[in-house]
Amino acid sequence: MLNFDVLVIGSGGAGMRAALEAVRQEGLSVGLMTKMFPTRSATGCAQGGINGALQNADPADSIEKHFFDTVKGSDYLGDQDAIEHFVSQMPDAIRELDYFGVPFSRDGEGRIAQRNFGGASSPRTCFSADVTGHVILHTLYEQCLKHGVKVLAEWYLLQVVADQGKLCGIVAYDLKGGRIVPIATKAIVIATGGAGRIYWLRTTNPFTSTGDGIAACFDAGIPLKDPEFVQFHPTGLAGTGILMSEASRGEGGYLLNNKGERFMARYAPEKMELATRDLVSQAIETEIKEGRGFGEGLSAYVQLDLRHLGREKILERLPQIRDLAITFEQVDPINEPIPIRPSCHYVMGGIDIIDYRTCATAVEGVFAAGEACCVSIHGANRLGGNSLADIVAFGKFAGKGAADCAKQRHGFSEGLVGQAARAWEEKFQAVTTRKTGASVVSIRDRLAEIMWNNVGVFRTGADMEEALKVVDGLIKEYQTVMVPDQNKIYNTLFVNYIELGSMLTVAKAVVLGALNRKESRGSHCRADFPNRDDAQFLKHTIVSKQGSTYNISYRPVVITKYQPAERKY
Repeated sequence: MLNFDVLVIGSGGAGMRAALEAVRQEGLSVGLMTKMFPTRSATGCAQGGINGALQNADPADSIEKHFFDTVKGSDYLGDQDAIEHFVSQMPDAIRELDYFGVPFSRDGEGRIAQRNFGGASSPRTCFSADVTGHVILHTLYEQCLKHGVKVLAEWYLLQVVADQGKLCGIVAYDLKGGRIVPIATKAIVIATGGAGRIYWLRTTNPFTSTGDGIAACFDAGIPLKDPEFVQFHPTGLAGTGILMSEASRGEGGYLLNNKGERFMARYAPEKMELATRDLVSQAIETEIKEGRGFGEGLSAYVQLDLRHLGREKILERLPQIRDLAITFEQVDPINEPIPIRPSCHYVMGGIDIIDYRTCATAVEGVFAAGEACCVSIHGANRLGGNSLADIVAFGKFAGKGAADCAKQRHGFSEGLVGQAARAWEEKFQAVTTRKTGASVVSIRDRLAEIMWNNVGVFRTGADMEEALKVVDGLIKEYQTVMVPDQNKIYNTLFVNYIELGSMLTVAKAVVLGALNRKESRGSHCRADFPNRDDAQFLKHTIVSKQGSTYNISYRPVVITKYQPAERKY
């Protein structure tokens, strides 16, 4: 059995920033466990930038403006105490990244460059061309190695083990070693990212974004908060869902329908293409629905036009966008518009955080950061550039919170963790020796289809009732899945099987939260309840689980300075 004072699970920006902060507290053993090689994590997909009121591009920008933009962007569902704390930390957090060695793009005076992003009142998004997440990820990995974090690469989280509201440890599958391993630990940070793959191919997320940590915490008795709020990025490539960064619109890109119109004039005349992601996604889907898109059905799209920016600017500011468009759509944006359509991008909901200063959850010893959790600073809609900001700010808070907790807890609870590992050994044997049963691929594809069609950009009660029945049926069918591979070393079929279980668990929470929220707010757009209803739903959805039963309750939104108002752009 392995022991750690602090074990961080997930090697994206949030996980590595947490591990770095924890290891800098003297005398603690700190591990970083990840199901892939660390620099392959989803943070590397974040292209556009990181928000902070540095005032380099606009001296009139301020922390207060960032605060209000985030509250307004959240459609007033974000907790304002947490948001204010978050935005106040960001200028120093970005300077710290600069100190660590992140190669930010620079303005003419050598300062960190900043660009416009959707929903922002000033250009405050700091960037490194269109590979910002990639360079932050690699820089943090270097720092973790420098400071002696023990990295467990290609280890998969199977279970969070808790007893009477306190963490005992976790059970993991070591893919390289081919063994199921109990790990006793005083504190963990769950930073496993989102669950975009519940929509399978209509997502910008990598194939690893299967909600592992979210589901493991949920099964361990930690509630989920606001799971119904799923952000659809307006500009995913039409054929694959791969992200075309908001930087493409921040640099001045146009959205065009089949009549050649910049149709955002109908939906957000002031902000145009730089309205919030939920509004732009809904506008694109409306254009397609009303016959002003190109193509038909799931292959329909509108166009992202960058040609007027010119060759030099595209090569300097948007090189990855161009490479992706050429590789996956055979379109060079210097000469042709890019076919795009909304794609599941981010889950605003997740593991319920009960203390934004430490990122603690309801189970002692369990902390969470990044997209896996809900603080809540993003509310009903996240602003572009606030995700990378979120992971470095709250990753640091979670690492410090977990380290402080580990110092207070004495000894390791090895008994229950060992029992849980033995139960997983039996489960592995059972599913890999079945001769008949459902396939992972069949269930996964049906889940994605019902989620996109019935719980996508536009939703209705009737559609979601049908989705709930289908998901419940798939959960039942999942109990019969067979994994036709008994090898323990690199058994990726077994990993896919556990990932599917996580996706089903999270998907049901998404459907239930959305079905019970009878209003439209931010990314949650219901055709049968088109208006925001502050009287009934200015509150967080809390989903908890007892056995196989999901229960829904609500919690008030924290409002400090800004009273809810109609959101206009």
